[in-house]
Amino acid sequence: MTSEAETTSEGPELYPRITRRTLHEEVLERLRDMIIEGRLAPGQRINEGQVGAQLGVSRTPLREAIKTLASEGLVEIQPAKGAVVRKFTAKDLYQVLQVLKALEQLGARMTCEQASDAAIAAINDLHVEMMELYRASNRLEYFKLNQAIHSAFVAASENAVLVEMHSTLQSRIKRLRFIGNEGPVKWAGAVAEHEEMMVALLKRDADTLAEIIGRHMDSTLERVREVL
Repeated sequence: MTSEAETTSEGPELYPRITRRTLHEEVLERLRDMIIEGRLAPGQRINEGQVGAQLGVSRTPLREAIKTLASEGLVEIQPAKGAVVRKFTAKDLYQVLQVLKALEQLGARMTCEQASDAAIAAINDLHVEMMELYRASNRLEYFKLNQAIHSAFVAASENAVLVEMHSTLQSRIKRLRFIGNEGPVKWAGAVAEHEEMMVALLKRDADTLAEIIGRHMDSTLERVREVL
């Protein structure tokens, strides 16, 4: 007998597997969202009792989530103060984006040259979904898909070292990239750049895609600098 979590004879694309999330994953995402949206501000100490009460969880899963965020670079553990939301300087931002730019350009080139048609189509599907969220003005969910697309450019290269380095740095400045799109003009500018990226990707035009990504990262730096 086929369970609800299994695919049926009508095709796996119609009935994807049901995935169950752990408490750790749920708490981690909630806490990360609170930092990205600024509900936990840069430099603010994370009050475990207060945040735990807001999320309806005990301190144990909350502390595990904080440890993960510390490894991502979003939180710092300070002596006598505990977990604090990390503050970034303009120099921090420049250095991280400088390296991310190089990693994404390399990943994009490799993806254009060697990724399967299915992998490229999947990235385009993410873009289409992201544009729907943009039209609905859903900034947080838009941002999550935006970051997933940047990751996908690199992941499709199938270079595990490149993927690991990119993931580490991308996690570190999520809050800054989120606030960089505040306001309709900045957001529209970022969206236009993503539209250009997809045209180049679908053509497998590696040089053009790398150039657009570089320009996008430079624009991101300028957009974020204004709010630091």
